[in-house]
Amino acid sequence: MNINIKVLPKYAYLVSSLIALIIFFYFSYKAVVAYLIHKELYGDGMDVLVSLRAALAGVMLLMILLFFQFIKIKDLISQRTIIRGIFVGWSSLFIILIIVNPSLILFIVLSGVAGIVNLIALFTLVDLIKEDRNSLTDKEIYLLQQLANKK
Repeated sequence: MNINIKVLPKYAYLVSSLIALIIFFYFSYKAVVAYLIHKELYGDGMDVLVSLRAALAGVMLLMILLFFQFIKIKDLISQRTIIRGIFVGWSSLFIILIIVNPSLILFIVLSGVAGIVNLIALFTLVDLIKEDRNSLTDKEIYLLQQLANKK
């Protein structure tokens, strides 16, 4: 599919990690505030709300680390599979947030932007894979030249 806007997978991973970082900071802040309030009111111990917010922050931190590892992958078909999975994840979050709690506009916008960027990167990858299939590598050119010289 030929589109005018091209987003390389590297930039899609960086946008996704930036959005995950924003969500990480948000839930880390909320977890610390909830812990301090719970500690002040009830003494020591963990509340379910504190645990859930800290777990969400931990998941976002893990996702950030995964996105940076995905940048190192050079195979275009593998990147297409990963980008497709990331797109499904962000768009699922977008749809679920709209259905469950439409008042969370910040998260809806962030997940929508991440989904659109990953969709554009997916279309760009399809074009890159088509171009890669139509071109010969240096080794293939060398072998063809050797074959031509033998005749």
